[in-house]
Amino acid sequence: MAISANTVAEWQTELAGKGPQSIVKFALSQCPNLCLSFSGAEDVVLIDMAVKSKLPFRVFTLDTGRLHADTYRFLDTVRRHYGITLEVCYPDALTVRELVTAKGFFSFYDDDHKECCGIRKVEPLRRQLATTTAWMTGQRKDQSPGTRNDVPVVQYDTSFDGLDGPLAKFNPLANWSSSEVWDYIRALDVPYNPLHEKGFVSIGCEPCTRAVLPGQHEREGRWWWEEATKKECGLHLSNLTPPA
Repeated sequence: MAISANTVAEWQTELAGKGPQSIVKFALSQCPNLCLSFSGAEDVVLIDMAVKSKLPFRVFTLDTGRLHADTYRFLDTVRRHYGITLEVCYPDALTVRELVTAKGFFSFYDDDHKECCGIRKVEPLRRQLATTTAWMTGQRKDQSPGTRNDVPVVQYDTSFDGLDGPLAKFNPLANWSSSEVWDYIRALDVPYNPLHEKGFVSIGCEPCTRAVLPGQHEREGRWWWEEATKKECGLHLSNLTPPA
């Protein structure tokens, strides 16, 4: 059944002031076919909360073909730890081949990351979201001063076509800080990517991610050659083009 903008507005009111665990349980109770996006530390916190809810949910990850070796091992660790089925989404091989043939392996250093991310991340995400009516992410408001300041705990996502039209997008950790995420991880022994122990905070593809220095913002390790307000790959288009 299609989810309307009015329904999402009602959910926003109902979830105001609620904590992440309550938001996760609410989302899964309202949207049984919800897909949880998994790549980083925040997402594993959500998986942990979803497992504790005892409600059904789906988990997917985007394999761009350019991830760190540690990230691939981390994905498998989480799959085994929680006994979940991990839906892995891949880019179209022919389109990747055409890009690499025309521009080489590192064209994004010259003409920004949007084309590569569009092929390796956005299109696979588009195909995945076409199978559901709602999705869940680990976005936090403090992750990116240029693009995520206004991320709500639930929003009406018209950026992608879901199973029946626009999607409900839940961001249960929107109001949490990085410290709160890591407090949860340490307290409950939640698995995390070993790259975090090497200075990596926000982790994406290997060529576009680097460790940050003490005091640097976490997103400074992503697409460091680009201006701060452009540090989105296209997965969260609503951050760049908020509704009128």
